[in-house]
Amino acid sequence: MSVLIIGSGHNALVAACYLARDGHRVEVLERDTVIGGAVSTVERFAGHQVDRGSSAHIMIRHTGIIEELELAKFGLRYIDCDPWAFAPAPPGVDVPPIVFHRDVEATCASIAAACGARDAAAYREFVRVWGPRTARVMRSFSGAPTPGRLLKSFWGLDAKGGGSALSREFLQSGDALLDSYFDDERLKAALAWWGAQSGPPMSEPGSAPMVGFAALMHTLPPGRAVGGSGALTTALAARLRADGGVISPGDAAVSLARSGKGWRVETASGRNLYADTVIAGSHILTTLKLLEQGGFDADTLVDWRRRIRVGPGIGMVVRAATTALPEYPGAKTGESAHGLQLLVTDRRHLRRAHGAALAGDLPPRPVVLAMSFSALDPSIAPAGEHQLSLWAQWHPYELADGTSWSEHADREGDRIIAEVDAHAPGFAATVRDRFVQTPADLEREMGLLGGNVMHVEMSLDQMFMWRPLPELSHHKVPGAPGLYLTGASTHPGGGVSGASGRSVARVVRRDLRPARLRLPRR
Repeated sequence: MSVLIIGSGHNALVAACYLARDGHRVEVLERDTVIGGAVSTVERFAGHQVDRGSSAHIMIRHTGIIEELELAKFGLRYIDCDPWAFAPAPPGVDVPPIVFHRDVEATCASIAAACGARDAAAYREFVRVWGPRTARVMRSFSGAPTPGRLLKSFWGLDAKGGGSALSREFLQSGDALLDSYFDDERLKAALAWWGAQSGPPMSEPGSAPMVGFAALMHTLPPGRAVGGSGALTTALAARLRADGGVISPGDAAVSLARSGKGWRVETASGRNLYADTVIAGSHILTTLKLLEQGGFDADTLVDWRRRIRVGPGIGMVVRAATTALPEYPGAKTGESAHGLQLLVTDRRHLRRAHGAALAGDLPPRPVVLAMSFSALDPSIAPAGEHQLSLWAQWHPYELADGTSWSEHADREGDRIIAEVDAHAPGFAATVRDRFVQTPADLEREMGLLGGNVMHVEMSLDQMFMWRPLPELSHHKVPGAPGLYLTGASTHPGGGVSGASGRSVARVVRRDLRPARLRLPRR
């Protein structure tokens, strides 16, 4: 069977690898000259291998995909981020930082010193309860999001008061979960900022499991791919080619139309390609545009577009080449540099930034997550230099005052660097070079429409069997047999997991199985 895959994001490449391994003829079309989408690494400054999108890989290491596709044989190697997170003291306040180690007891010792014995004991209980729960959530990501699968994944979890109490705990806000466990605001702010990495603030209903993912990091912490985030997609591409697959960078799909029992894909170079099956790994709105160009029902497309919510945008990034790592007061050597530096000490900081974004305004004060992975992997920076990624939320794609992002990029980059400097005095003076990625830049370079790195909002009504819409949530498009969907627009959403790619490959495999061999579900 011939398979065309639109886009070379990591989910698309995961799907391609599974299907090529099964013996199908697979070609991946990519509009960019760089493969990997938001999981890619390029040289931005001399001698610096800089990530274009993601930097820390959290979920994919819990899926088994790396082992199933034997990606270590194709050069992929991870280094554990341990400690996996670090929360500094408030600027000018002489208290210990909070350090989140892989080891629970080491973490509790740090929390006891910074926040008190009660919060340390509460954190130990939080990990005991939410570790298994989050592991079940991860298992629910391993297939198409049916209600039965989700119920099976959560069946048997403990909660005082039974199933109704459990469902309430999952549907509560992250802030409510944090308030039910902890007293210290700095600890709650750090965990709320961790949970908000998917986009929604922890004040939203259903955001509690986002906070709960912190408990899973004591089983297996975030990983840093040696050579940069793009090492994952480089290994996937090598695996695909070893199984006979083809990747065509720099040749975008421009239309997608039904042709007989298969599909015709026209490319920017003028090629007309025919395939039995097409898997679209592009943004869902980009995929709908391709269908429009191919003559798909216009009224249906209008309805789908209207109901899919991209949101105001999530954030922006400053990639910095520096002469030194940030030096946070009170931090021991290596405590801060190996993981995610959560530069928030009060949740009001988060709430003000998110509220401003909803109004189309820049945050009163940027909310920053700093990552300095050259401390773990010196190969990404020249000798004597370091490299930092400074992710900042929330920055709206469309500004209410009508100005363009080109007018704000440099000034906002200055503010983000100043926020790190406030926590680590002297940092700004170490910045030798920088590359600013505004929400508009994220859209232009990587096709992340609206500057949303998660494609569409990760709110409760656009997750699981509702992502991106109920009728599009099973990796298929009604009225378009042989067309499948993958990527961050589909379950389980954004982040580096590969789960959507494996799920769509399984759906395709099942659909291709002769009907007489299909067994009824029980």
